[in-house]
Amino acid sequence: MLTMSFEVPDLLGPYLLPLLIAVPLAIVVFIISLRRGDHEVPPAGHNTVMPPLPEDYAPVKRVATVPAVPPVAAAPVEASGPIPLLVVDDSAVARAKLARLFEGVGYQVTVAKDGLEALQRLAEQRFAVLITDLEMPNKDGFELIADVQGSLDTEDLPIIAITGHDEMQARVHQVQGLYGIFKKPWNDRELLKRVETLASLRRR
Repeated sequence: MLTMSFEVPDLLGPYLLPLLIAVPLAIVVFIISLRRGDHEVPPAGHNTVMPPLPEDYAPVKRVATVPAVPPVAAAPVEASGPIPLLVVDDSAVARAKLARLFEGVGYQVTVAKDGLEALQRLAEQRFAVLITDLEMPNKDGFELIADVQGSLDTEDLPIIAITGHDEMQARVHQVQGLYGIFKKPWNDRELLKRVETLASLRRR
């Protein structure tokens, strides 16, 4: 019997170390698998009991938010098309600036370099507003204004005078029937507002 008691540990010795390592490892793997199983989706056919919804529950509707767009001023347009303006100035730079200003908001702009050319354009087309310089060759702004106001076809045409000289500005105040006097360099916002007001009255 004494001999057998020493032989059993000797036989189990080679297996004790693997067992001591394998058993705790198996226990750890088993615990991890149990925890992962808590988050797995139940298989098809498995009845899952959902908790009851509160009585005041209402689904939240998601509304797509659209960034606000600043309002854009609509260009003045008649039913037949853009409102026509006649711009008269002997300066090519001034004509280009005025044409770009008015065309930028939707007006149809016709330009003339002096009073004579302006009268030709007036004979060809009806305009909503006349914007004219005062000091020009051939026929200046004062003579053009007098011709326009003296004709039955154009006597009701609103006229805005533009001048770069103080003495001209003082003289133009004596002219009857003008709807605005602007000194160069003019204020774009104020000039546009005046033209828009006169053009709307002209349409009525």
